[in-house]
Amino acid sequence: MNPKLRVVIADDERPARAMLASMLQKYEDVDIVGEAKDGTEAIELIEEKKPDLALLDLMMPELGGLDVVRLLKKSSIPLIAFVTAYDEYAVKAFELNAIDYLLKPVDSGRLKETITRAQDRLEKADMRADEAMHLRAAITDYENSAKLPFLERIPIRLRDEIIIVPVGNIFSVVADGELLHLTSAKNERYTINYRLKELELRLDPSRFVKLGRGALVNVEAISRITPMPGGTYVVTLTNGQQLKVSRLQSKILREQLLKL
Repeated sequence: MNPKLRVVIADDERPARAMLASMLQKYEDVDIVGEAKDGTEAIELIEEKKPDLALLDLMMPELGGLDVVRLLKKSSIPLIAFVTAYDEYAVKAFELNAIDYLLKPVDSGRLKETITRAQDRLEKADMRADEAMHLRAAITDYENSAKLPFLERIPIRLRDEIIIVPVGNIFSVVADGELLHLTSAKNERYTINYRLKELELRLDPSRFVKLGRGALVNVEAISRITPMPGGTYVVTLTNGQQLKVSRLQSKILREQLLKL
């Protein structure tokens, strides 16, 4: 007899969690190992219980389903099925990248398909190996195509804690491969797993300016712009941080910031 499929449910609406739990309890081969009312609880629960499958509400306050996936330790990411009200961009991205999703209100027959699919993937190591790649691609496709609002806060993982940093407190964002180093007004430094191009799309362009292929700065944090040989600049921020501006972005900077 195969072991039960261990499932975590995460949704900020109690009725939605209760409905999913009620439906899942009808299956003898499913074990609900925990319920979370927000993204932070979901991360803690998943890393503690190590479920086979997490049903994540796409839109939760502060930390939505995508944030949960991004902030989970890589070794703790289970199979994921997003639960969402109809969202054409999400549906397209998830279908394109073979990531499971459930539309609200969740249909019992569709939920059974999700359970069967998860059990099948757990039995096939090669499918599990591709899951993280598909998941990341789905998130990228969704965020690039959906008209998501500009970020006001950025969730950041610090060891076993999740902190929420207001965007206004971020003075600079510097890329290092697929990691981004964020520096605050007080020179606090944070690292997140995010691509600069993707984060740039989520930041208000009137508040953040690009300095080159690898850096963004908060316009309000700029205290001095120093000309350099060759027509480039060095930007100094009010926290003392200095960043070089590429030749191309120097031209754009002149148009955006240096003309009365």
